Amino acid sequence: MDSGALHDDLWKLTQLGIALTSMTDLDELLEMIVGEARAFTGADAGSLYLRQGDQLRFAVSQNDTLCRRLGEEAERTMFSSFTLPISKESIAGWVAATRNNLNIPDVSDLPPGAPYTFNRDFDRRNDYHTRSVLAVPMVDRSEHVHGVLQLINATRDGQVVPFDPDREDLVRSLASQAAVAVNNARLTAEIKKVHLDTIYRLSVAAEFKDKDTANHIKRMSHYAAALARRMGWPEQQVELLLYASPMHDVGKIGIPDAVLLKPGRLTPEERAVMQEHTLIGARIMSGSDSDLLQLGEVVAMTHHEKWDGSGYPRGHTGENIPQAGRIAAVADVFDALSSRRVYKGALGLDETLSIIQKDAGTHFDPACVEAFTSIMDEVEAIHTRYQD
Repeated sequence: MDSGALHDDLWKLTQLGIALTSMTDLDELLEMIVGEARAFTGADAGSLYLRQGDQLRFAVSQNDTLCRRLGEEAERTMFSSFTLPISKESIAGWVAATRNNLNIPDVSDLPPGAPYTFNRDFDRRNDYHTRSVLAVPMVDRSEHVHGVLQLINATRDGQVVPFDPDREDLVRSLASQAAVAVNNARLTAEIKKVHLDTIYRLSVAAEFKDKDTANHIKRMSHYAAALARRMGWPEQQVELLLYASPMHDVGKIGIPDAVLLKPGRLTPEERAVMQEHTLIGARIMSGSDSDLLQLGEVVAMTHHEKWDGSGYPRGHTGENIPQAGRIAAVADVFDALSSRRVYKGALGLDETLSIIQKDAGTHFDPACVEAFTSIMDEVEAIHTRYQD
């Protein structure tokens, strides 16, 4: 490799490392790692395995030949998730176990006495022919193996050729950077999971006296996130709403038990006290620099507003109500109607949707109702996943 090409590759690798460290979505990160490694080496295909204990889990695969032949969607469905033991019997297992590269010019002509073998089941099932393979471990600075990056069929002038040995160090360096990025993405995902669990638990504490609402906040928040996504919100904002919407009723913590737990119909005076929970919740979250708590404040304040202005606490109308509040209103009422309570039974999902549709343009934003109707398969899955 000449010095100019090496300089260009090192520059690209540096820029790629910067990009990898800024990514937090694990699926997007893995796709990027495989794609960039293939670009470095001219590989027709590539796959990535992530370590789980003493196993390697197949995580992502790309294959240009099959994509051209079958189409992108069909190509992706061919790669089902499976696991391999970290042992020397398979190529990926050997790389993970030894932390060494494997650059095989032709898998049909493995070195004599090699402990690993090449499994041709995939090739036979999909009329594909694997020849050259470059597999490298994803190793961090502490020599911990996070996975294996495997590249297949280097191509030059339309022909399959062995992988250039001069590229091995570049690919291994990329894999090492990828190991750190994958670990960071996993830690970020775990932190988010802990944060969301904390929010759920604190939100449950605000409604703890009502034992039927434990899963209400989970269903409602997932409904709200799914609806926001359908309405075109950026994924980062969808995630914020998933975290913020569980706190929609946190202000109930400030409502006297005599009103909050009253079994019968509330008097007008008591109803006015109950409605204060929107203002209390908003005050609890006000004044924060956090995007999450700022959105939580909006949801708490506005999820009982109605499209026609008959809601509370401000009686705002139409698009004067923040869209987060309009989305939360649909999600909240849908779950309240379709869930069992001590004072009522649960309505079926179809009957509940009919009520929501009937109230479009009065209680609810018609655009929110239309979008919610279009995601009922997802709504039903959420309803089933978080049953009381």
